[in-house]
Amino acid sequence: MRIKFVVISSVVLLITLALSIFLNPNWYVIFGIFLILTLMGYQDMLQTKHAVRRIFPLVGRLRYVLEELRPKMYQYFIESDIDGRPVNRVDRSTIYQRAKKELETIPFGTQLDVYAEGYEWMCHSMAPKAFSTLNHNPRIIFGNKDCTQPYSASIFNVSAMSYGSLSSQAVEALNAGAKIGGFAHNTGEGGLSHYHLMHGGDLIWQIGTGYFGCRDAEGNFNADLFAEKSKNPNVKMIELKISQGAKPGHGGILPASKNSEEIAKIRHVVPHTKIISPPFHSAFNNPLEMVKFIAKLRELSGGKPVGFKLCIGHKSEFISICKAMIHLDIYPDFITVDGGEGGTGAAPPEFSNYLGAPMLDGLAFVHNILNGLDIRKHIRLIASGKITSAFHIARAMALGADTCNSARAMMMALGCIQALLCNTNKCPTGITTQDPQLTVGLVVEDKKVRVANYHKGTIENFVELLGASGLDDMKNITRSHIYRRVSLNQMLTYEEIFPSIKVGSMLNGEIPEKYKLDFANSNMEKWGIPENAIA
Repeated sequence: MRIKFVVISSVVLLITLALSIFLNPNWYVIFGIFLILTLMGYQDMLQTKHAVRRIFPLVGRLRYVLEELRPKMYQYFIESDIDGRPVNRVDRSTIYQRAKKELETIPFGTQLDVYAEGYEWMCHSMAPKAFSTLNHNPRIIFGNKDCTQPYSASIFNVSAMSYGSLSSQAVEALNAGAKIGGFAHNTGEGGLSHYHLMHGGDLIWQIGTGYFGCRDAEGNFNADLFAEKSKNPNVKMIELKISQGAKPGHGGILPASKNSEEIAKIRHVVPHTKIISPPFHSAFNNPLEMVKFIAKLRELSGGKPVGFKLCIGHKSEFISICKAMIHLDIYPDFITVDGGEGGTGAAPPEFSNYLGAPMLDGLAFVHNILNGLDIRKHIRLIASGKITSAFHIARAMALGADTCNSARAMMMALGCIQALLCNTNKCPTGITTQDPQLTVGLVVEDKKVRVANYHKGTIENFVELLGASGLDDMKNITRSHIYRRVSLNQMLTYEEIFPSIKVGSMLNGEIPEKYKLDFANSNMEKWGIPENAIA
């Protein structure tokens, strides 16, 4: 669009100028109008704060007109239940304003229907804590008894998004923002690229089923490559991706047309060939082998924190993993619980919409099982699934999370306008595209500051929410602090919706009825439901 604008505007100016000189002086008015419009277009191309205007000079200004004309409801993310009924809304403009450090307050109070089923809120106290007395930079230490390089993490970090799905400029801006704000940036499963490393932000290196960046010619895990790269000082933690909330049980294909020389070098694959990511790991075949593999990754990385990410499916399989941990006395340093509501442009709608447990359900279940088996003390929990606000962080912590990851909100901070073209290579903001005519609009030096601003503002609001609840430490948030309206005249706490489990109770045989069948069907030596499963 930039090249087209330069050519078209130049031709139009020359034509109108010629007409003014040789035909009729009245054409000077038309020439003047086009000259002003051309200067406005060049101003758009030269400015660095608005990607759409920079990529689509002059025409991009219509975006702001349309935003003013559209109904207010389109300024929200809509969280829905399985029947499509609205459950919660997050003001998208709040993310933009926070990233730009603009006024965040809203007139006329809440714009949510507080009497609608699904509305949620947090308890406040008659004796709130003063903001000045609270810890303004809450952090969590990752690393259990077998970890020799523990990591102090922010409670709010960038969720997994690969280079390839994101542009190089977007990856750079996220990492540079993480460096400014002191939080972590998950690489996604696409490999450890130089775009992740060049700004020095803390990294969580994600290893998926394709083992990109640490694989041999046949696509199997390469221990030597992993050991070499994992010891990079920017890599603070390793995350083994078992399943992704947006497409659990689904592999992937990198078309030959997208497998450029650069991508192939990063992923350690042959360029210009079709690359298949299987839906399962080849490095292990059952829960016992998986836990041993986690120990191997920790050893190869020099003792850095290693964990795994999953979306809860068969509950018996997660219980099998827990039994394997206890049997081997080997524990991951963290578990990332992803939700089935996660987003991707790389899976069929049936996978995105109907496979995998939602994040709240999965998180409550994982925390309960770890507590009941008395192994929660070894493992940190990360919540990943539509975390966009300080309230969402508090809600996740009430269910057991230690920290939270966010993808879509961080993309909003970069300037995402929800054009819903992520899977087409035509993203108009330069975030989810590899087209250089579009990525030129995303200026790293500007967007990295916005990412850092958004993170800082969200953490500050979380700390204020904490104080308003009368709490001086986030570890004191409980399920009783969060309420949810389940009907017009009935409100339940999260403790009533997701009852807690006493520490160690399951070791004494106190297994709740709803989990008994899952425990009976769990098997450390095999994935899936046993053929002779108890029904």
